[in-house]
Amino acid sequence: MPPHAPPAMIEAHGLTKSYGRSGPPVLDGLDLRADGATVLALLGPNGAGKTTVVRILATLTTADSGTARIAGHDVVADRSRVRRAISLTGPHAAVDEAQTGEENLRMMARLTGRSRADAHRRTAELLERFGLADAARRPARTYSGGMRRRLDLAAGLVGSPQPEVFFLDEPTTGLDPRSRQELWQVVRELAADGATVLLTTQYLEEADRLADRIAVLDHGRKVAEGTPEALKSRVAGHRLDVVLADRASYLRLTHRAVHHAPAALTLGLPTDGSAAHVRALLDEIDPAGTAVERFTLRGATLDDVFMALTAAKGVRTAHV
Repeated sequence: MPPHAPPAMIEAHGLTKSYGRSGPPVLDGLDLRADGATVLALLGPNGAGKTTVVRILATLTTADSGTARIAGHDVVADRSRVRRAISLTGPHAAVDEAQTGEENLRMMARLTGRSRADAHRRTAELLERFGLADAARRPARTYSGGMRRRLDLAAGLVGSPQPEVFFLDEPTTGLDPRSRQELWQVVRELAADGATVLLTTQYLEEADRLADRIAVLDHGRKVAEGTPEALKSRVAGHRLDVVLADRASYLRLTHRAVHHAPAALTLGLPTDGSAAHVRALLDEIDPAGTAVERFTLRGATLDDVFMALTAAKGVRTAHV
């Protein structure tokens, strides 16, 4: 890190974690860094270690080895300070469904030390900001999934001082597209206000839309990190989708593809998008001119990055 760089809001070095003596490590020497006013997304298949990272950084479990600091505080030695600096939202909103939205926020404000008058004021501000003012006096059990998730996020902002770091562990799981879009806007506003957001998600579009940087995890290791555009460029600037004439041709080429659609006998192959490379690629995979029925050129996506990086074994970490 250059001498003039600001201190990291999230910093982890060499995190390892295993459950049980014989099982493989859940985390295997993981390094992470996120600066202020940024969104860092963690992508990876089920079991890659995303939630374990969040639990360690949020002081809910301890690493077997390695160190981590949040807002300058060690997650083990300064656990209470870390907890005052963070907010954690998981896949399921942690709200009291018997209370109204307004009561939920006022209760949380009072528990964090705000006066009665200040709790009322802050609650009104957040209900308006999160689009919940019209439903403020309805029981939370009547809220939609998206409304509950927004209420959960608002509860994380009601205290004083406000959190500096937000951990969002798959926060849009199960939400409809409109609710997901509304939550995306909240995340953008948090970062614009100066907060650091660590987002875990299995929605690749979500990471592409929100993240300043993305870390791709696989088997407890970070296999790539960079901006969404840089990661897409690393795998391929473009993708050539080819529809094969028969299953034998499909199986012969499947190992080269970053996208697979077996039912349609379609494979996506990385290319730089130039006419010369597309012609050379078609000649290479189909020298007789009988295997490829048709093709389409398209830009690379995070789906391609995800499939290419998490399918490879033993790939070295790449920063782009």
